[in-house]
Amino acid sequence: MVQNRIKAAILSLMGIAILVGGGVFFIIRYKGSEMENSFTVSAAESGGQQDLDFSVTLSSFSTERIKPTGIRRYAVINTTIPVRPSIEVTAYEVQSGDNLFMIANQFDLKPETVLWGNYEVLQDNPQFLRPGQQLNILPIDGVYYQWTDNDTLPEVAGFFGVNPDIILNYPGNRVNLYQADITTTPFEVGNWVIVPDGKRALKDWGPPAIVRTNPAVASYYGAGACGSIYEGAIGTGSFIWPTVGTYISGYDYNPGIHPGLDIAGAEGNVVFAADSGVVVYSGWSEYGYGIMIVIDHGTGWQTAYAHLSAAAVTCGQSVNRGSRIGGVGNTGNSSGAHLHFEMRSAGYGKVNPWNYVSP
Repeated sequence: MVQNRIKAAILSLMGIAILVGGGVFFIIRYKGSEMENSFTVSAAESGGQQDLDFSVTLSSFSTERIKPTGIRRYAVINTTIPVRPSIEVTAYEVQSGDNLFMIANQFDLKPETVLWGNYEVLQDNPQFLRPGQQLNILPIDGVYYQWTDNDTLPEVAGFFGVNPDIILNYPGNRVNLYQADITTTPFEVGNWVIVPDGKRALKDWGPPAIVRTNPAVASYYGAGACGSIYEGAIGTGSFIWPTVGTYISGYDYNPGIHPGLDIAGAEGNVVFAADSGVVVYSGWSEYGYGIMIVIDHGTGWQTAYAHLSAAAVTCGQSVNRGSRIGGVGNTGNSSGAHLHFEMRSAGYGKVNPWNYVSP
């Protein structure tokens, strides 16, 4: 009886070293060496020990794989932790070779947001960017605004074109919503406030519209301003590429941020008049453009040439299309020799030069 129970247990539970059942303990051990395929089995009962002399040959067991049924659980080696968007303003040190668009792209922001977050450093001018500067990096596109005396939430929100609730509810502003609403002033004077999706006009540091009938309009702009009314050459209405360099070095045209082309060139490379006209500004600019020339073409168009090494023409001088007016330089707020070239139309304001000139 005991022997039959042992055989049944072995046949049903292959590989179990110790079997427990019905108060009887069964010990399975190899009969010979590890390479042998049989077992000797002994059983111990409470009344003593009884040797059971039989063998089990492993080859008598089926080696067929048993296909598991049900839902199989797989081990997950890598655990993905959800990424929570930042709500904090972080600091970034400008590196050599950086430009406004590279920094904006690195932090998945619009270029305007970098300017709107750093007016004290950049003053809306990407040309002011320098290695070593510490910039505020907003966690979201918008404006960084310092609260002033007599500010109200509706007025600030209206100025930046957003709903007051957007400022109030943004978690990075840490407003206690149980104590504040749009009728209160939730910020103290001097607090810095994030205005999500806020916008404002960027300051244009380039030259104003300067025409031959009123060149004195640029008297505030620097020593290169011309004061008299001039007559002279009239443009053809067709423009040429203004220098020998043919590719962009630095900033391309971007409306509202960089209203011109930065054309590469070695210092001293010749700069040409893009069309015939009269010089209405020639000399130093106090607004970061260094030595600059502006030509009024008498057709509603003006062209500007900035960061020059020198000006070869003077106020009131008539110039022909393609004539030499100066040299490529690195004056003013410039990080390397290049020509900053702008075009202005009386009807459209500053326009994209790529639509009118090509190398």
